Amino acid sequence: MGALTGLKVLDLSRILAGPFCTQMLADLGAEVWKVEPPRGDDTRTWGPPFLEPAEPAGWKLGAAGESAYYLSANRGKKSVAVNLKDPRGQALVQALAAQADVLVENYKTGDLARYGLDYPSLARLNPRLVYLSITGYGHTGPRAQEPGYDVAIQGLIGIMSVTGEPEGPPVRVPVAWVDLMTGMTGAGAVLAALLERERSGQGQHIDLALFDTGLSAMANLAQSYLVSGTNPARLGNAHPQIVPYGAFEASDGWFMLTVGNDEQYRRTCEAIGHLELWEDERFRTNQGRVLHRAELLGRLEAVFKTCPRAHWLSALQQAGVPATPVNSLAEAFAEPQAQARGMRVEAHHPTLGPLPLIGSPLSYFSRTPAQVQSAPPLLGQHTLEVLTGVLGLSAEEVAGLEAEGVVVRAVVGSR
Repeated sequence: MGALTGLKVLDLSRILAGPFCTQMLADLGAEVWKVEPPRGDDTRTWGPPFLEPAEPAGWKLGAAGESAYYLSANRGKKSVAVNLKDPRGQALVQALAAQADVLVENYKTGDLARYGLDYPSLARLNPRLVYLSITGYGHTGPRAQEPGYDVAIQGLIGIMSVTGEPEGPPVRVPVAWVDLMTGMTGAGAVLAALLERERSGQGQHIDLALFDTGLSAMANLAQSYLVSGTNPARLGNAHPQIVPYGAFEASDGWFMLTVGNDEQYRRTCEAIGHLELWEDERFRTNQGRVLHRAELLGRLEAVFKTCPRAHWLSALQQAGVPATPVNSLAEAFAEPQAQARGMRVEAHHPTLGPLPLIGSPLSYFSRTPAQVQSAPPLLGQHTLEVLTGVLGLSAEEVAGLEAEGVVVRAVVGSR
């Protein structure tokens, strides 16, 4: 039993922001019906890498394997493959919406109205429906009709102007940072609307934009601009308002040093055997260290290159100063902390067998922790189950719809 057990979510979203949102809801126990077109979510084809089936015989969809991208954002869901261009497919999804608590979609502004799946249409069928729309720019404003992609939004909101080395070109955050932030924001928005529904009895429409989410996530950098009128500069791994704070190179690798206050700085100087860097009045306060950033960092960089990374990490951690290695992903998942917190889990996939997955950060509720409910589904894996179990269609009716191209279902042989 999860915190959201009993909640029914109709997921019409594709790619990452919407699927990441609904994956969080699935981890918390919601039943998520992932409605896909007959060709499937676009990310099913985004690769390599693809994980190939162990035994390809006995199943007919997804024969090219599953992409790592798709697997990262769709665990715990039920896939229902429906052709929305067919009025019968539209009617099926409308019927699911009538029984859902939440609908999540990320179509371009106005697109779903063509299918009778926009909020005004569905609210007449189900006034309690919480309807989350995720778009690039929202449903208002001069860019409302433009498609939104994470990398384009990163350029627009200013994150690329502060990412990278001072003399280097603009650099994007390698993961789709705005998409992921929007997915998390969307999950919070849905839960807030559900709580309000308990008081009012009414659902509502949530208009959530990648642009708004990304700009708000610029946080202290954006607020610093609003206060000062000065654009922050690119500082690489450094922090604009804290020194020393960033990546330093030891004799055999890189590590992160994050000195959050003056006492931590004093302990840093003591731990590395250079108390003169504390005794220098210019460096006694964070304000002074920021003003004299270049000289202090140059002296620290020279010190850190004299010994291996493990030496500095041990000394700094014993002194109570936050310091961590700059890990590869292989090293990150091998960290004892990652293992202790269950951040690598395994689920059984019907064609891929044991499937390694990223764990949920919501696994530590005291009574209703998040769990990986099931592996990401094959395209159409649950079409028959959902249409018969939720909508009451017969197996023969589903077979007829499949023969006419209205729905698609995966047929998985027993293993």
